[in-house]
Amino acid sequence: MKIKKAVLAYSGGLDTSVIITWLKETYGCEVIAYCADLGQEEDLKGIKNKALKSGASKAYVLDLKEEFVKNYVFPMLRANAVYEGTYLMGTSIARPLIARKQIEIAKKEKADAVCHGATGKGNDQVRFELTFYALKPDVKVIAPWREWDLDSRESLIKYAKKHKIPVTVTKKKPYSMDMNLFHISYEGGILEDPWAEPKEDMFTMTVSPEKAPAKPQYIQIAYKNGDPVSVDGKKLSPAKLLKKLNTVAGKHGVGRLDIVENRFVGMKARGVYETPGGTVLQTAHRALESITSDRDLMHLRDSLIPKYAELIYNGFWDSPERQALQKLIDESQKGVTGTVRLKLYKGNCIVVGRKAPKSMYSPEHATFEADDVYNQKDAEGFIKLNALRLKMNPRIK
Repeated sequence: MKIKKAVLAYSGGLDTSVIITWLKETYGCEVIAYCADLGQEEDLKGIKNKALKSGASKAYVLDLKEEFVKNYVFPMLRANAVYEGTYLMGTSIARPLIARKQIEIAKKEKADAVCHGATGKGNDQVRFELTFYALKPDVKVIAPWREWDLDSRESLIKYAKKHKIPVTVTKKKPYSMDMNLFHISYEGGILEDPWAEPKEDMFTMTVSPEKAPAKPQYIQIAYKNGDPVSVDGKKLSPAKLLKKLNTVAGKHGVGRLDIVENRFVGMKARGVYETPGGTVLQTAHRALESITSDRDLMHLRDSLIPKYAELIYNGFWDSPERQALQKLIDESQKGVTGTVRLKLYKGNCIVVGRKAPKSMYSPEHATFEADDVYNQKDAEGFIKLNALRLKMNPRIK
C-alpha cells in the first residue's frame, strides 16, 4: 500500500509516539498528528510540541468538549441508551466524533490515509474504521497493531530508545484507562480476573461510598425537550453542566460500575467504569419522562433501546438505521420539559421529586380518595373485553 501522507489519532503516549516513527519508517510517508480534547484532563498544551519532536510534520489539538456533549452524549441520553442493561457507553460514544474530525483533517490536508492505535482485539478499531469508511469511502486505513511485530510494552520502549523517540516511561499502571468528560474506563491487567475486586486507589472521578459525606445532597436538574439545561437553577452549557454534575455526584460516590461485557469482535471483557454525571442525568431523565411522556410512545421507545445501544457500542453511529432511530427518539422528546429533584447519598442517586409545566400526571385520576373524574365501574367492561381472548383459548388450562 503506497501512502504519501497519513493523519494519526495521537494521544502523546508511548504507543502513538512510536507509531509516528513507525509510519515514516514503514511507509515513508508524512505524518500529521491529531489529538481530540474530550475533557480527558491531560496536559494537552505540550501534546503539539511532543508530536512535532516525535517526527510529525504538523499537529492539531482540537477542543471538542462542547460538541461532544451536545451532539453525541445528549442525543444518546435522550434515548436512555445503555448497553446490555448497565453500560452507559462513555468510550463508545467518543469514537465517532474523534474519527469524524480525523477525516475532516485528512480531507483538509489532502492525506490519503488515516491511522489509529487501537488493538486488533478491541471494539475501538471497529468504531474508528466504520466512521472512516462512512465519511471517506476511499480512505486507506493503517492499524499498526494489526501489522507490526511490536507485541508488548517492552518492545515499544526498546523501539523508542533505538529511534530516540522522546517518550516518558513511567511505572506501568496495572490496567488500561480511557477518560473523557462523560466517563473513565479501566480494563485489562489486574482487572482481567472477574472475581478480583478493584483496588480503591484506582478510582479517579468518584470517592468510595464508605468515604462519601454522611449528609445527603439535594440537586435540581431542569430539562427542555429531553436535554438538561440547568443545575440548581443555574443555566450551563452542555459540557459545563456535565462537568458540574461529575464533581457533585463524584463527591457522593455515584456512578461506579463493574461489568463483564460482550465485545463486538466476539470475546467477553471485564470493564470497570465511573460515570457520575451521566448516571445522574440518566436517572433524572427517566423520572421526568414518567410524567411528561405518553405511555405507549415511551414503551415503543424503550423497546428500541437495546438496538440503539448496540449500534453505538458496535460503531454504527453514522449508519442510516441509527439516524432513523434518532429521529423517532427526538420526536418522542418534545414536551419532556420540567425539573427533577434528586438526593445523592453514599453511591445512590435517588429521585425525590419531579414537576413539569405540561405534566400528564393527574392527581384527580390517581387518588385513592373520592373523585369526580373517574367512574370505577367502567373498568368492568375494560377487563372483560381484554379477558375475552383468554376465555376463548382452549390451550389455557
